[in-house]
Amino acid sequence: MPSLRLPIRSRTLNVSCCKIKSLNFPRTFSSRGPSYSYAETVQNLKIGNDTRVIFQGFTGRQATQNAQQSLEWGTKIVGGVTPGRDGEHLGLPVLPNVKVAKEQLKPDATGIFVAAQFAAKAIEEAIEAEIPLIAAVAEHIPLHDILRISSMLATQSKSRFVGANSPGIISSIGRCRIGFQPLPTFSPGHVGIAAKSGTLSYEAVASLTRAGVGQSLCIGIGGDTVSGTSITDALKVFESDDDTHGIVLIGEIGGEAEIEAANWIAEYHRRTSTPKPIAALIAGFQAPSSRVMGHAGAWLAPGEPSAEDKRRQLEQVRATIVDHPAKFGQTMNTLLSGGRLGGINSRTFSGSQQQRGLHTLRKSSDSVRQKSLGNRRSVPGRFQSRSLIISSNAAKKMIHDKGYHASNSTSSNEKSAMIAVTISRARRCPCIYASPGSEWRETRSFPVNYGQGPDRQTLKALLEHTGFEMATSAFRIEFNTLINDLFHIFKSLEAVSLELVVTRSPSNDADHSGLHVIPERFVFDDAAINSAQRQTHLLEARDMTIPEYQPVELEASKHGIVYVKLTPEDPSANIGTLVNGAGLAMNTVDALAHRGGRPANFLDTGGKATAETVKKSFEAVLADERVKVIFVNIFGGLTLCNMIADGVMLAFKELGERMRVPVVVRLRGTNEEMGQKMIAESGLDLYAYDDFEEAAAKVIELAKANN
Repeated sequence: MPSLRLPIRSRTLNVSCCKIKSLNFPRTFSSRGPSYSYAETVQNLKIGNDTRVIFQGFTGRQATQNAQQSLEWGTKIVGGVTPGRDGEHLGLPVLPNVKVAKEQLKPDATGIFVAAQFAAKAIEEAIEAEIPLIAAVAEHIPLHDILRISSMLATQSKSRFVGANSPGIISSIGRCRIGFQPLPTFSPGHVGIAAKSGTLSYEAVASLTRAGVGQSLCIGIGGDTVSGTSITDALKVFESDDDTHGIVLIGEIGGEAEIEAANWIAEYHRRTSTPKPIAALIAGFQAPSSRVMGHAGAWLAPGEPSAEDKRRQLEQVRATIVDHPAKFGQTMNTLLSGGRLGGINSRTFSGSQQQRGLHTLRKSSDSVRQKSLGNRRSVPGRFQSRSLIISSNAAKKMIHDKGYHASNSTSSNEKSAMIAVTISRARRCPCIYASPGSEWRETRSFPVNYGQGPDRQTLKALLEHTGFEMATSAFRIEFNTLINDLFHIFKSLEAVSLELVVTRSPSNDADHSGLHVIPERFVFDDAAINSAQRQTHLLEARDMTIPEYQPVELEASKHGIVYVKLTPEDPSANIGTLVNGAGLAMNTVDALAHRGGRPANFLDTGGKATAETVKKSFEAVLADERVKVIFVNIFGGLTLCNMIADGVMLAFKELGERMRVPVVVRLRGTNEEMGQKMIAESGLDLYAYDDFEEAAAKVIELAKANN
C-alpha cells in the first residue's frame, strides 16, 4: 500500500526590481510579457548594510529593545509604525501606518513586532504597501490567519514573507538584523544558515563563531505549519550569493520541506561542477508519531517522511549530517578548507547506530505502520497536541447540524471513501485528501483556494477518485454539498483537520441519496482561541480522554510549557529533560538516545521562560517516577542563562525533598558566564558543564548508576 505523501510543486525562480542587493536570477518572459509570481520575491531575502528597515509595533517594549540592539549593531533602521501615532521614538520617525511609512521612509524590509492576535493585520498592511521583505516573529499566530496571508502572497510578486514563529532574518556580513537573534553569538563570514528552529540555529551560529567561521545570511524559516519561506527558497538565495561559501541546513519533523530541499540539492549538484558544501541536522528522531513537539508545525502525520527519511535523503545528496549543532563549527571549518571529512557521517550520526536504541526500534515499527496506512484514521493533521481535538459526539453533532446522517460504523454492503479537509504544507493552502474504500490506500490530494473553496472541477475529480461518479444523481448532489459544508466548517471554525468516512447505502429509491457520514477526528486551531479569543465555544467540546489533556500536560501548558511524556510503557526511560526551545528540546532527546540514554520526556520551557517557569518545569519532570536524573540544557537567546540559574535554585529551594534526583546543568548563550557562576557558587548538588558532550556523558552515567 502506498504512503500518503504531500506532492511537491516545482517553482520557477525569476526576479523583479528591488532596492535590496540583486542576485543573478533570470527573469522569464512569455509572449504576453513578463511572468510574475511569489517565487520571484525570493531574491528579497538578500539583505545587507544598505537595507532600509522599519519596525511595525515600533514603540512597543519588544520592538524597542530589539531596535536598540540592532541599531547599535549597525542595522539601518529608518523608523517605524505605531497605528494612529506620529512623532519620534529612539530618535527616529514614528508613522501611523505602513502606507505612509512606505512613502516617506522608503523601506526595503519590515519587522512585525506585534502580538499574535494583531500580526495578521500588520502583515496584510505590509503586503498592501508592497514592502519587499516582511519578517514576522510572533508565535501562536492563528493558522487560518496565515492561510489567508498565504493566499494573498500567491497573487503578487512584490513582497516576500519570512515566518511566522521565526527568530527573523539576519545578515552578519551586512550587519542587518530583522528579528531577535542573540547578537553576541554572530560574526561576519561566509556560511549561510536556513533553520526551522531558532534555538538550534543560535547554537549552530555559536559553534561556527567559536571555530572561527563567520556567517553570511541566516534565515529563520519558522516552526509553524505553514511558512512564508521554505528551506529550498533559502538554498536558492545561498546558491547565487557570492558572500556565501558554505551552507548549514537545520530541519525537523513535519512536512516535506527537507525532502524538497534534498531534491533541489541533487539538481544543484548536477548543474554545478563546484557546489558549495552543505552540512545539515534534523531534529525529532525520538518524537512520538502521535504528538506535536513544541512548534505548531512539528508533528509527523502518518505517511509523511520521518526524521530518519529526511536524514537519509540529505545524506544521499552528499550533505554532511551532524547530530548536534555544536558540531557545525568543526564540520564547516573542514569543509570550507577543502578537507575531506571521510567517515564523519558515520561517526557523528549513523543510521545504523541510531537503530540500536530502544526508542528508535519502536519508532521504526511506527514508521512501517505509517507507510502501510492500514489505520483508516491516518491523515495529515490528525495529531496536534497544540490544537484542540473535539470528542466524537461533538463531531457528530456538527455533521448532524448540517443536515447529514452521522453513523458510528459502516456495514459490509456499503461503499465507502475516506475524506479529510486539512492543509498542504508544500502548497501553503487548504487541501482535500481522498481515498476510495475504508483505508488510506490510493490517496490523492486536491488543493483548494482558501478564499473560494472547492470548485466544480475539484468536486468532479473527488467523485471520480472515490468511485462515487456512478452513484445516483441525489447522492452526487449531496456529496458535493457535503464537501462544501465541510470546507465551510474548516474555514469558519478554523480547523486543522476534519477527517471522516463517507458511505453510500444501496437503495432503489432514486430520490434517496443513501449518503451517511462517520466523523473520525476533528481538530481545530487552539491559537485562534488562545491568541485571538475566537472559537472559544469549542473548549467545551474537547476530548478529555486523550494524552494531550492529561493533568500534568495541562498544568504545564498553563505556564507556557510544552511537556510530552515519552514511551510511558518503558520503565527504563529514566532521564528527565528541561530545555528551552522546541528544536533544541527535540535534538536533546535525540542526542541522548543516540548516546545510549533513555529520555523520559520532551520539555520546552518556551522562548520567554522565567525563573517560575523553570520551577514549574521541574515539577512536571519530577511527576514521572521513572526519572533518575534531570538534564537542564539551555542555549540562551531570548532566555537568559542567569534567569535559568535563578529558576534552578528556586526549584531546589521550594521543591525541597521532591528534588530527589541529581541535576546536570548546561548553560550556553546569553549571560552564560553569569549563569554558570551562579550555579557553581550555589552550593547545591548540581553538576555544571558548558560542553554538551561532557554534560550528556555525565547524565547517562548518573542515569545508569541510579537506575
